[in-house]
Amino acid sequence: MKGIIVKKPGGPNQLDWAQVPMPEPKEGELLIRVHAAAVNRTDLLTREGKLGYLTHPVLGIEIAGTVAEVNGESSFSKGDRVMGLVNGGGYAEYAVMPADRAMKIPDSLSFEQAAAIPEVFLTAYQTLFWIGKLQEHETVLIHAGASGVGTAAIQLAKQLSHAKVIVTAGSTRKLDICKELGADVLINYKEQSFDEEILKATNGTGVDLILDFVGADYWEKNLASIKTGGRWVLIGILGGSEVKQVDLLSLMSKCIQLTGTLLTPRSDEYKAQLTHDFIKSVDAYFERGEVRPIMDTAFPIEMAAKAHEYMEENRNIGKIILEVYNGAEQFLS
Repeated sequence: MKGIIVKKPGGPNQLDWAQVPMPEPKEGELLIRVHAAAVNRTDLLTREGKLGYLTHPVLGIEIAGTVAEVNGESSFSKGDRVMGLVNGGGYAEYAVMPADRAMKIPDSLSFEQAAAIPEVFLTAYQTLFWIGKLQEHETVLIHAGASGVGTAAIQLAKQLSHAKVIVTAGSTRKLDICKELGADVLINYKEQSFDEEILKATNGTGVDLILDFVGADYWEKNLASIKTGGRWVLIGILGGSEVKQVDLLSLMSKCIQLTGTLLTPRSDEYKAQLTHDFIKSVDAYFERGEVRPIMDTAFPIEMAAKAHEYMEENRNIGKIILEVYNGAEQFLS
């Protein structure tokens, strides 16, 4: 079979659609014929050689496809349409997935749409509810509102907690999408000082919860934007990983809970538990169309380098998808 490998750490030009060994499912795993995979910033960092916990030779951590083989007892059967997280190997014709991490694809969704769900929705659910403890009618600030996780988090916060959602994004087009998904307060960070706008929108009290994709560049403004006793979840470092000066007393005096997290390096058991809880809480919303994946652009798998460039340029609203198998086998060889 074929998969996308990294010839050597570096830019998108190091990606190659090459012959790789067919994966073999172990006990408790499914072999999936991949129809679509999604691009994540984790993939970009892996391509650059910056992440040490991913050792799979083939990129990709989330897929949608059909079950080709079941090893052991499982609620899934050959031919079932499933989506979920994999431990690498998603950018390929076939991949293995732990059976307890597989999710049934709603009948109303295509494989491309389904591939836009696992990583971003599980991350959004984890950060909002498992870590962020978002409660009914609280106020949440979601940075990068038009990103994959951002668009998922807006919908989950509104539907599950009826929260007041404040978002930041860098263009009117992106903010319009956020509004369509349910965001209440829209802030263009290129034109407005978001901490000042947030204090206006919250009558000077600040937000209960921050989902922070930016990191260092937003440190001071996030600190000004959060209320006393608020929760701050760091899930990205697009604006840098090092803050030159940190006033720990300011965190202490506002009784802030600051938590950093990544989903990909979590244990298989953690991901399985998160997947189970997510499906139990959110599946009905997908079935009713009240929550939906946001897909930006689909590229043929051979154009994975172009897909990575597209993400690096921050052009996407929602998910970037790689089409592996479209029913006519035109991408397989």
